[in-house]
Amino acid sequence: MSKTPDWHACAAIVERGDPTRFRAAMAAKPEARAVLFPIYAANVEIARAPWVTQEPMIAEMRLQWWRDVMEEIIEGREVRRHEVATPLATVLSKEGASAFDRLIEARRWDIYKDPFEDTAAFTRYLENTAGGLLFASCDALGKADTQVAKDAGYAAGLATFFQAILELEAAKRVPLLDGRHSAIVELANDGLDRLSRARKQRKQLAPAGCISLAHSEALLVQAARDPSAVSEGRLQTSGLRASLSLMKAALFARW
Repeated sequence: MSKTPDWHACAAIVERGDPTRFRAAMAAKPEARAVLFPIYAANVEIARAPWVTQEPMIAEMRLQWWRDVMEEIIEGREVRRHEVATPLATVLSKEGASAFDRLIEARRWDIYKDPFEDTAAFTRYLENTAGGLLFASCDALGKADTQVAKDAGYAAGLATFFQAILELEAAKRVPLLDGRHSAIVELANDGLDRLSRARKQRKQLAPAGCISLAHSEALLVQAARDPSAVSEGRLQTSGLRASLSLMKAALFARW
């Protein structure tokens, strides 16, 4: 193991694998970074697991390894020594580990090429991945409400999912049950509605855990106005606007 503090190693993983959340964590206070980086690094490792191999069984084993880590945390047992799992165990509560366990189970969809069973399955995927990560982050920072995290996480996850459509299609996945522009607009508006609902209860989530939500509204508004930006891979925010949004979320807890 490196002599560098564990969360610094986690920060390096996040910087490489999830630049958006890296910038969000760096916008938080130093004490919050030490909490967020192990959580975000675990998410990077889990999200990457289905994609580093063409063998479904190996991918399943990689995800099961992380489920075993969550079981150790939930049961209060000693957690295996690992550059991410070790610091993660120091910040994650049993409730946060349970949320991560559901996140890992949801990531099994990424292994295979089957479409989502229905709209409800797609909704659960976003709630358990982005929503679960948001809950675990805010819970570790001292305040988290399950439903508010689901609403805000769904919106953030949808925005990110929209940005990944071309990449998913290139990997022979079927990301959307209905890829028509009208359906994309409907999804984007649903995400905006849930984000608005979450904002009314924003005090139920730890502010530092929500900085990563800063770009969600702009992306969903763009998708609702120009659904072809989703299908053509043009959905993005400008560098200046993204930076200002992060500053606003960090300084004023306004996302």
